Amino acid sequence: MKEQLVAESVRLFEQRGFTNTSLQDIVEALGVTKGTFYYYFPTKEALLMTIHESYIDSLLDRQQRVLAQTKDVRTQLRHIVQLLIEDIQTHGQQGRVFFREIRHLDETNGARIRDKRRQFRIVLEQVIANGVENHTFRYTLRPDMTAFAILGMTNYSYQWYQPDGEMAPQDLADYYVTLLLDGMEERP
Repeated sequence: MKEQLVAESVRLFEQRGFTNTSLQDIVEALGVTKGTFYYYFPTKEALLMTIHESYIDSLLDRQQRVLAQTKDVRTQLRHIVQLLIEDIQTHGQQGRVFFREIRHLDETNGARIRDKRRQFRIVLEQVIANGVENHTFRYTLRPDMTAFAILGMTNYSYQWYQPDGEMAPQDLADYYVTLLLDGMEERP
């Protein structure tokens, strides 16, 4: 039942927003009582925190698996971008709730999620720094600004990208990585 409450809440929060979805909306959608909800979550905000933690913990875990699979920084970068874009297809609703509804977490919970997001970014920065250090990437790259650019590009894709549209998730991830690694400049 806990998983059903989370899944239905993700669907409703993504459609209506956190503040426009009442506890009553959630329990009615599942045909359960408020007592059932309170058995699993003390508050609606605690449910939102569960959604956020589940999402970011999964990303952090998969990012670590990428790093463990290979030491090649180009491959690491490619796979990190792929996991972010492919997540739109596999976890799109949860991702949109994650990016849009963090503002409704209390100060302590919001700080915990922001710390975990920072961890993800710092690992990405380190991949880029390693690439600069071993001369795979340009020596002029700033790992911090480059990581922010990559995350901005991939995370904003949640707003417009349709995985069942013209371009498959793998193709968009490949396009982004090619753009990042090869740039936009015409070469002879």
